Amino acid sequence: MQTLVGWHIEMEFREDGPRTAAAALLRLGDGTEVRAHGYSSRHPSDPDQLRVGEEISAARALNDLASQLLTKAHNEIQDVGRLPDHPLM
Repeated sequence: MQTLVGWHIEMEFREDGPRTAAAALLRLGDGTEVRAHGYSSRHPSDPDQLRVGEEISAARALNDLASQLLTKAHNEIQDVGRLPDHPLM
């Protein structure tokens, strides 16, 4: 029997001149919230493309979120004592 689980990620952006900040929020099924951030900076000679800054900062926030989830899962597995102590991927 398959179980369908869904997570939703909220992503917000803040533009400040050449700098774009992304904030990601993931709410897990148990009510836990995981927050992550990512940033991008446009070089002064680059064209003004807000979408590109959003994409880069979002990718970095999602990368941070992925890292936090891997660490969380690693810690939860170690709490039950079934995982050898080795680095995460």
